Amino acid sequence: MEYLNAFLCGGILCAIGQILIDKTNLTPARILIGYVTAGVLLGALGWYEPLVRWGGAGATVPLTGFGYNLAKGVHAAVLEDGWIGVLTGGLRAAAGGITAAILFSFLAALLFKPGDKR
Repeated sequence: MEYLNAFLCGGILCAIGQILIDKTNLTPARILIGYVTAGVLLGALGWYEPLVRWGGAGATVPLTGFGYNLAKGVHAAVLEDGWIGVLTGGLRAAAGGITAAILFSFLAALLFKPGDKR
């Protein structure tokens, strides 16, 4: 059942993004920023946690999950370090994912020939 919930949750988030691309004049970059911001706001309000419990990776892997991770990291850092945690918590929480993205992008660039398609 966990796999089905993850598939449904991630699929719904992706379908909303596709509808926004098809039916609005929003650019993909603005939709991306909207998803991350929505994850931060929903995480800060405590509304994203039930979605994570239900959807698992379907809620944590998409861009809204990245925003939720940032908000959760800031909250934990503020409790631990005080107000300096506002500046450090998000980066500390997302460091693993950001590092993985950089590493895998570098490896892909080594294995394949990067460049413009013509």
